Order: sequence, then structure tokens, then C-alpha cells
Amino acid sequence: MRPSLTLPAPGSTAPPTARRSYVPALDGIRGIAIIGVLLFHTGSFAGGFLGVDLFFALSGYLITDLLLRETAINGRISLLGFWARRTRRLLPALAAMLCVVAAAVWMIGDADLVRSTRSDGPWVAANLTNWRMIAEAAGYWNRFGADRVFEHLWSVSVEEQFYLVWPLIVLLVAWRGVRVQGRVAAIALVGAGVSLALMIAFVDPADPTRAYMGSDTRAFSILLGAAAATGPVRSVLRRVTGLWRDGISVALILVLAAIWVMADGTRSTWLFTGGLFLHSALSAGLIGLIANGSGGPVASLLGWRPLRWVGRISYGLYLWHWPVIVLLTTLNTGLTGWLMTATVVGIATVLAALSHRFVENPVRFHAGWARGRTGTVLCVLTAAVLVFGWALLPEPPATMIDVDVL
Repeated sequence: MRPSLTLPAPGSTAPPTARRSYVPALDGIRGIAIIGVLLFHTGSFAGGFLGVDLFFALSGYLITDLLLRETAINGRISLLGFWARRTRRLLPALAAMLCVVAAAVWMIGDADLVRSTRSDGPWVAANLTNWRMIAEAAGYWNRFGADRVFEHLWSVSVEEQFYLVWPLIVLLVAWRGVRVQGRVAAIALVGAGVSLALMIAFVDPADPTRAYMGSDTRAFSILLGAAAATGPVRSVLRRVTGLWRDGISVALILVLAAIWVMADGTRSTWLFTGGLFLHSALSAGLIGLIANGSGGPVASLLGWRPLRWVGRISYGLYLWHWPVIVLLTTLNTGLTGWLMTATVVGIATVLAALSHRFVENPVRFHAGWARGRTGTVLCVLTAAVLVFGWALLPEPPATMIDVDVL
């Protein structure tokens, strides 16, 4: 039976029966990734930005695993069903954050911050933040300051673009119904190689923003994770690791930790000529071993309950932490060092936990109005408001210059 684009019946909300059993250690990996990002953005750990690559690899793995399982069991891929589930998972928390932060910026932000928030908002809602920053030559490394409250959402845009394109590719590959997993693995690996070549071609050592933020140049991080979810790559991992699975997992963690310690943004030019690719490949390998293993000390360590909890709220933590940093700086709190880190982490954790408890989970699991035709209409309306509603945010008065004083 050939897989095909299947439109779910109105009101049909059941996820694919192909969903894999819960692997606690994968939430632990999410937790490590977001902790690294938090430490990086608060200036406490220079290599923490590599947590984004860990997120990318994990997303590629989980989404591809879900699509392949759905294809194998149901004989088809419901694209609209997939996109509806992704929307219910991601849009409510994003919309809530955008509204709250926009109001906070208008109340306490200076004129420049209000202007940048108004201009960036529609691009955030359209999931094109990364290309917006590239087009404006907004350097990630030398201008990542308090003047753009949504700049961190470039990575969310990269993932959203992947969620839009990759299921279509898997659907086309699966159309013929033969050697689906092998073909998907081949496309993912070839695509990763092309993406690496583009990064090397586009990188500017003085400001690698184009290579770092581009969806084309960063695709290898996600595609390597996607390849790890396919049958052929899983078989290779099983054969190569064998009885040494736990030892190899420990070795991968140690090598990844060493890369995090050595990495330092623009001063680590090796990252953009193969270092990020290596990091993503090792991350994908670790994720593949953990997801398809049978427990062990590494899985137990990564499945530590506090780390799992951080991983479960990691999306909200990522959404909220940078606006908190920007707004605290705007308020001139005088906080620095680890005191600043602890304050940001504390506030962002509270906001993320509230979002997870009262926004994300209710809409994702319990809200009947978020499904079927009603959910589709509400999604379209919400997206339209987020794209075009920024014009309602009052424009700050123009800066007046006293010519006589000059």
C-alpha cells in the first residue's frame, strides 16, 4: 500500500498509533541542552550555545522516527494531522510569550527596543526570524544585545521550517513504498553533506552569522538526527557498538563535553569548517544509542528526575529566558555574573512552568476547541493576529534633536 497525503476527517485528532514508547533519557538530553543555552546567554559558559545543535539533532530524530513509524503502521502520512499536532504543541506558548513580552516592552522598554520589537514581531510569527536577521546583517556574535528581544527565536524558525518541508520529503520518498527507510537515510545524509558544504562556503570568520543562522547551512544538525532514526543507521549503530553500547555512550558524552568546553563563538573558527558537523553527528549517535538501548547507567543518569523535568519545560525556558535577560538589563538591575544567571534562570523557570501547566498542556491534550475545524480556524486567526497585530503596538515618538544645542 502506497503512503499518501491523507486529510484527517473533521474532528479527527488521534495521533498516529506509531508513536514510540516514552524514553525518559531523551527529556534529560533536552534538559542538558537548555541548561547550556541558559548559561551561554547569561555569560556564564561560552560553549553553551551548542545546546541548540543538540536540540536540532533531537528534533530531527524524533520527528523522523514518528513519520517513519506512521508510514510503516498506517501505510500513509497525514500531513495535516502532523502539522496540526506541531501547531498545538508550539503555537500556544509562543503566542502567549509574544503577547506578554510585547506588553512588557511597551511599558518599560526604551524607544529603540519598542521599535525593534514591533519590526521583528511579524517575522517571528511567520517563522522567518533567522532570515530576517541575516537580511539585516544583524550579527549574532557581536550584536546579541538588549536591542532585539526576539533574536533568540531564530532557532525556533529553523525548526519550524524543517517541520514544514521534511514531512513532504518523507511523503514523496515513501510514495513508491519500497526501501523507504534506506531512501530517507540516504537523502538525510546527502542533504547533511550539502549543508556542511554550504556552511564552509558561506562562513565569514569575522562574523559567521550567515553560516550560523541559515536554514540551509544549519540543516545538517537536524538531518543527522533524522538519519539516526532510520533503520539502516540504527542497524549500523547496533553492529558497531554491540556489547560496548554503554561504554561508547559514555565516550560520546565525554567528547561532546570537551567540544562544549573548547568552543568559544567566533574565536572557534573550526566550528564552521566541520566542528559543528562533528558535534551534530556525535549528538545524533548518542541520541540513537539512548533511544534504541535497553537502559544502562547512561540512560539512568540522563533520566534523572530533575533533569527530565527541566527537559519537559525546555521549550518554555527557551522562549522566555532571553526576553527576561533583555528586560532585566533594560531595568538596570545592576546584576552581574552568577547572580544574574541565577535570577534569569529563576524567573524564566517560573514562567516556563506556568506556561507548561496552564497553556501548553491544556491546549495540547485537553482542549477540544483546539482540534478539528474549530482548531484550524483558531490557528489561522491566531497566526494572522501575530503577523499583522504588531501594528497595534503604539509607535514610540521620534527622537527629537535640538539643532540649537548641536
